[in-house]
Amino acid sequence: MTLISTRPGPGVARPYRFPQVVRRSVAGGQLVAAHLPGQSLAVALLLLDAGAGREPRGREGLGAVLAKALEEGTAQRDATAYALAIEALGTELVAGLDWDSFQVSVQVPVDRLPAAVELLAEAVRTPRLEPADVRRVRDDEATAQRMDWANPGPRADAALRADLFGAENRWGQPLYGDPDTVAALDVEDIRIFHSEWFLRPGTLIVAGDLERLDLDTLCATAFAGTGGGPVDRGGPVEVAPRDGRKIILVDRPGSVQSTLRLGHPSPHRAHPDHVPMRLAGTVLGGAFTSRLNHLIREVRGYTYGIRGDFASSRRFGRFAVSSGVQTAVTAPALVEAVGEIARTQQTGVTDPELAVARSWLAGQLSVELQTPRAIAAALTTLVVHDLPDDHHARLRESLLAADVEEVSAAAAAHLHPEELTLVIEGDAALIRAELAATGLGEVVTSTR
Repeated sequence: MTLISTRPGPGVARPYRFPQVVRRSVAGGQLVAAHLPGQSLAVALLLLDAGAGREPRGREGLGAVLAKALEEGTAQRDATAYALAIEALGTELVAGLDWDSFQVSVQVPVDRLPAAVELLAEAVRTPRLEPADVRRVRDDEATAQRMDWANPGPRADAALRADLFGAENRWGQPLYGDPDTVAALDVEDIRIFHSEWFLRPGTLIVAGDLERLDLDTLCATAFAGTGGGPVDRGGPVEVAPRDGRKIILVDRPGSVQSTLRLGHPSPHRAHPDHVPMRLAGTVLGGAFTSRLNHLIREVRGYTYGIRGDFASSRRFGRFAVSSGVQTAVTAPALVEAVGEIARTQQTGVTDPELAVARSWLAGQLSVELQTPRAIAAALTTLVVHDLPDDHHARLRESLLAADVEEVSAAAAAHLHPEELTLVIEGDAALIRAELAATGLGEVVTSTR
């Protein structure tokens, strides 16, 4: 038996090439496609401007319930017949939403894509929405939310979002609503939301071997029976900066740990500083090797892990840090985290830190964008955020080219340690006095 005593080194990195992008207007809607020569699988994704941001205030959770109701039968088939039809193609209907869009997709062998798109369009355009089915789906979603909200985290997340963006605004409420708003939805709410947003053409995203597909026919199927003019997408949400920090205490009596959520608003996705902001966030808290994780986990031993990063949608963004620590070290962990954010804002990043962040993000990008479904998701980014067709082709290069001065400037401009909202979910009786003694801000109690 021979043992290899010398570990082989890494191979030479191959150049990354994003597929050619095709755009055109077809059958009243928009087509955005990527050519994947020789690929056996193909993905079709219908992208609608019907994200959670379109839900009326007080009706949060409409999109989440509707996403689950789409497979409960259509005008042409009941739930069983629809399930049999979609399974006969060897696929499933994948529906979901974010703040900016509602997405429904299928992935099948290339020759089955026309039939799959037909079933996708049938579910999206003509769902049955029988009252009994909608109520069951709604109740299931509300029950799932109650179970989730019984755990640490969701209440803290909701308190942070409400404070950053205003509880009176839709974007100041949880993405999927909360147990109460979901439970209060009725069948007519779901039907009205569908009629307002799901009968517009939208954009058909296709990733696959385009030489084997009739794109005009796919679009004619996806956009059949639709109408309506363009909708106002709205501009960036302006959030006034806070004068000083605030500590929000979410009481969880008897808890043996505290859940930390720290954050402030940040720029929207199309902001020109997106790449240096992302790199600055990675150095600070976005990777296992980050400053926050090294200090709070490795040096202090306060947590199993802590993460901080910038996240953004079409109209707004936020910087946020999340972690869980033992109750006894809640105050010192909070002080250390705020101090590390302030240090990064004031002193920027170093060459070695940035080299690791650049290599990791660029390498991750090349690995992630390998499958038809991942390529389709990348195409949705172009549509939702009005990015150029060569955005992904240039992104890796942009990540690798960012220098210390550029990333440090982004940290200085977009980290605001003096304007942080600090949400702590834990046993108020045990931690309130210590939190007040930190001097990090006034302590107020959340009503959630």
